[in-house]
Amino acid sequence: MSFSPLIVRLMESLRCLPGVGPKSAQRMTMYLLERDRKGARQLAETLLAAMDGVGRCKRCRMLNETDLCSICASESRDKQLLCVVETPTDVLVIEQAGSYRGYYFVLMGHLSPIDGIGPNEIGVPDLIRRLDQADIKEVILATNLTVEGEATAHYLAEEVRHRGMKVSRIAHGVPMGGELEYVDGGTLVHAFAGRREVML
Repeated sequence: MSFSPLIVRLMESLRCLPGVGPKSAQRMTMYLLERDRKGARQLAETLLAAMDGVGRCKRCRMLNETDLCSICASESRDKQLLCVVETPTDVLVIEQAGSYRGYYFVLMGHLSPIDGIGPNEIGVPDLIRRLDQADIKEVILATNLTVEGEATAHYLAEEVRHRGMKVSRIAHGVPMGGELEYVDGGTLVHAFAGRREVML
């Protein structure tokens, strides 16, 4: 038995979500149609409203509904610190940790020449303007620890150094509570390279 065209279209639309394959899309579609049409209508309305109403903060490029996000609008944060991240999700993770009190710049990706993603596509000109206009003393590069993330951090570090600002990279290595036998070789290499003296 085959599904009607509209049901198939709904299943295919749900597959745009990360981690949703054909079976998951089918289950979601059947659930919404069979058990929660009210919830499905609310989801559809909220999706439309979000697509129309959510843009980017003019200063940091975080997803937001107003010109400035709540972080950029805050006067209580450290104006001399700027943390550069790849995605809005990275900002949320750092904020949930609760120890960073500076501002952010969201690249919305990373450099990937093979995919045609260069500095302009990830907002480097906007970042440079921000560095030139603000009283920033240190830029913290918190891009992902992937090949592309490392390449992006290296490129940005050169741009920041040319402006005489301190540039740092987030530490990486063995996670808290981690056991060495379960840590991959690349992580161990970074952990040894970033080792610090034990102060007593």
